[in-house]
Amino acid sequence: MPSARAGGRLLFAGAARRHRVSGPDPHLSERLRLFQQLRAAQEQRDEAGTGTGTGTGTGGDRPPPGTPIRIVLSGGGCLPGRALQTTPFQVATQLGGGLAEAALVARVNGTLQDLDRPLESDTDLELLDFSTPEGRVAFWQSSACVLGAVAEQFYGATLCSAQATEDGFFCDIHMGERTVQRSELPALEDACDTFARTGHRFERLEATRQQLAKLFKHNSFQLQQIEEEVTSPTATIYRCGPLLQLCRGPLLRHTGLIVALRILTSSAAFWRGAGSHQSLQRIAAVAFPSTQDLAAWQQAQDEAALRDHRRIGREQELFFFHKLSPGSCFFLPRGAHIYNTLVDFIRSEYRARGFCEVVTPNVFSPQLWELSGHWQHYSTHMFSFTAGTETLSLKPMNCPAHCLMFAHRPRSWRELPLRLADFGVLHRNEPPGTLTGLTRVRRFQQDDAHIFCTLEQLEGEIDACLDFVRTVYTTLGFSFHLALATRPPGFLGDPETWDRAEQQLERSLRAFGQPWELSLGDGAFYGPKIDIRIRDALGRQHQCGTIQLDFQMPERFELEYARPLWLSPLQVMVIPQAPEVEDYAREVQAVLRGGGMMADLDRDAGATLARKIRRAQLTHYNFQLVVGRREWAHGTVSVRTRDNRQLGERDLHWVLQRLRELRDARVPDAEERF
Repeated sequence: MPSARAGGRLLFAGAARRHRVSGPDPHLSERLRLFQQLRAAQEQRDEAGTGTGTGTGTGGDRPPPGTPIRIVLSGGGCLPGRALQTTPFQVATQLGGGLAEAALVARVNGTLQDLDRPLESDTDLELLDFSTPEGRVAFWQSSACVLGAVAEQFYGATLCSAQATEDGFFCDIHMGERTVQRSELPALEDACDTFARTGHRFERLEATRQQLAKLFKHNSFQLQQIEEEVTSPTATIYRCGPLLQLCRGPLLRHTGLIVALRILTSSAAFWRGAGSHQSLQRIAAVAFPSTQDLAAWQQAQDEAALRDHRRIGREQELFFFHKLSPGSCFFLPRGAHIYNTLVDFIRSEYRARGFCEVVTPNVFSPQLWELSGHWQHYSTHMFSFTAGTETLSLKPMNCPAHCLMFAHRPRSWRELPLRLADFGVLHRNEPPGTLTGLTRVRRFQQDDAHIFCTLEQLEGEIDACLDFVRTVYTTLGFSFHLALATRPPGFLGDPETWDRAEQQLERSLRAFGQPWELSLGDGAFYGPKIDIRIRDALGRQHQCGTIQLDFQMPERFELEYARPLWLSPLQVMVIPQAPEVEDYAREVQAVLRGGGMMADLDRDAGATLARKIRRAQLTHYNFQLVVGRREWAHGTVSVRTRDNRQLGERDLHWVLQRLRELRDARVPDAEERF
């Protein structure tokens, strides 16, 4: 990397102007020396066949180094190889036809792997190039490492994260009060090109948590990432020149494969996305294996820019933005016509599906958000206080308001499902650097809807929502993509409820008949969801609609509805404690049914007693009658209500008589009067 010393500071050459930055990291040589020591020890273990076995083999069962192995190619054919010696890159070179130049990463027995990692045993091998999604991700993640390495040297900054996206990559760096100036980007881009041409290798290391702590002890951002995200005994880090980066991989063989790199934007960002934390600078870029690929990408961008909504809005006098109110769109008469027409269309579709339109206030208290459970997750710029008085209230969504609407008076089962639609104006204090035309604003109108329903009604409501989505997007000319987002780390609630909810969403997606993908761990903290993604004229993907299951907020707001015992189709659930008392449980069910009660029996022998009880309560059985050996011997049952009150052990025939009395009297509070 061309550079020169001047007065103890580092200067980058080869650019239109020279940028003075901080001197080299004084801890750099220490980190790199430790990395090389650990990597040398890892290579010795691999050569001896005593490595971790985390690649293609089966750990301790893998064959000794040099053992003949069989390599089956994805396109057909088979090649011989040597365990822990033959690499995917060597296979690509042997096959010829430009594969060695085009291949970026390998899929080895279904797992993505670096091209230079030796194969451990018999292998199904697929070589992936830039035309594959996996190849592009590896290429852009590697390019992000290049940008991160150069940014650290260029600005004397601390690299916080370097990540690939669907359309390129970005780096977040910490520079104190310093900001990345737009005029600096061409010189930074030149420095990245120079660094890439040097051909730095991407060196991989499996390190323990203790070793990671030593390697990154001078980078508080990486240490926090290790603490929060590394749950296994070891994690993967890569070296690229002076850079050490916590990264799962796989990455390219060397930086020389990154032929064309274009830096796009710089903006403000926040560590972990929270404005209360340290402010960062985000540099976004894109890169390609050839200058021809970059030229084709640029041409597509130029053509798509002609359809950029910001340009169209300006030229057709639809809307504008003003510096005195950033992030708030001013719709001109023509734009207001489009806006109002879209709102009327969405409103009509809601009405056709039985939704009632409501209007909620635009001011919320911190106590309300704390009750909802969303406070800790959406605290960024939500409220601002002066001298203990709330001066600004920003409403990110309508969820708590709709819960208050449901709970403001007693609700009957006859009202369910209750469908509420809201077109209220919302505000979010987005950071200035993230505002982008109409796609990221501070003031907007969101058609937000909530459906309050029972578990029995859930399937039909989800199916109707998916049909709603199809109708709206088809009318607007959008094709859309569906993804099922499952529970993330730090989720609220119990795993059994999450499993049931995810299974229900999956059944609805399968019945819907449109392709969908699984997004593991991308669900909201309060429940799984179906994400609906569309593409704009620039080819960028946006998540617009979502169908979410929130089974936490109803509990937090204590949302209940009345099912009088005499009307309920779910009056009693008989629950045996163990398989040996199931015969007695059947006898109890028969007695209750003979007496005219709606009684069911939980025959799930694989479920715990607590899970059976919880399941019956969530399904809103008025009473649960638990029977075990004691009840069997005494001819009794242990009575519980759906709000988990334990009423004690009672004679079976007395229970039947009391239930019939409450039923025949048509009392609305049978559980309290029992």
